[in-house]
Amino acid sequence: MHAIITASDLMSELAEEQPPLLLDVRWQLGGPPGRPAYEAGHLPGAVYVDLDTELAAPPGKTGRHPLPDLSAFAAAMRRAGVSQDRRVVAYDGGQGWAAARAWWLLRWAGQPSVRVLDGGLPAWTAVGGALSTDEPDAPEGDFVPRPGALPLLEADDAAALARRGVLLDARAAERYRGEVEPIDPVGGHIPGAVSAPAVENVTADGHFLPADRLAERFAALGATEDGEVGVYCGSGVSAAHQVLALAVAGVPAALYVGSWSEWSSDGGRPVATGPERG
Repeated sequence: MHAIITASDLMSELAEEQPPLLLDVRWQLGGPPGRPAYEAGHLPGAVYVDLDTELAAPPGKTGRHPLPDLSAFAAAMRRAGVSQDRRVVAYDGGQGWAAARAWWLLRWAGQPSVRVLDGGLPAWTAVGGALSTDEPDAPEGDFVPRPGALPLLEADDAAALARRGVLLDARAAERYRGEVEPIDPVGGHIPGAVSAPAVENVTADGHFLPADRLAERFAALGATEDGEVGVYCGSGVSAAHQVLALAVAGVPAALYVGSWSEWSSDGGRPVATGPERG
């Protein structure tokens, strides 16, 4: 199963007798809530899912977007209509980060068929897709989480992987170097991590680079399908986008969900700064 789907292919699948379930996961870091944007217009039949409250637990010592409580996550996904035998497509406002978070969580929890709409809602309207303000009365799904289908890292795991494999830092390069830190208490990066900003996975309009170009990009950073690869970011959201891009490139990767927001909150953990791996 491919990890992403084009807007034109999604349009064709939605015309089938058993169309995929659509999850609207619009969200912006520090921006307005996504619910009003959903109510103003969404893909027909899409159900809104809130990243902060349904795809994450409240912020705390394990980061700004910790894994959600498994029972609460399962209930939210069943409410949205997620079922074991139904395909799921998540989309957002075009950046792809929030949709990738939904993709990663569902895949990690054992949902077999989940994809992200490449380019998000703007890609849909660009091919003539209509928007709706009707909120569907989605039938209850039968989703039962079976966590562990994708690899997950804790802080100590991430530190060890940086020494023996490749740990990619998906944040902006200036945050990796420690030149600025607008959110978390300390600037810098996990020792041994490699700077790999997630924004470089996509074109200016939010579409993923072709698989071969992504593979070339990651190979230049040392991440290949034959090696051990992990990813982190600020709070586990853009890192999910990086894991998705790696999947498109054919490179399996583990996600450190706590990411820098967890790592930097522990004064006992080492911090590296500067442009070099170390």
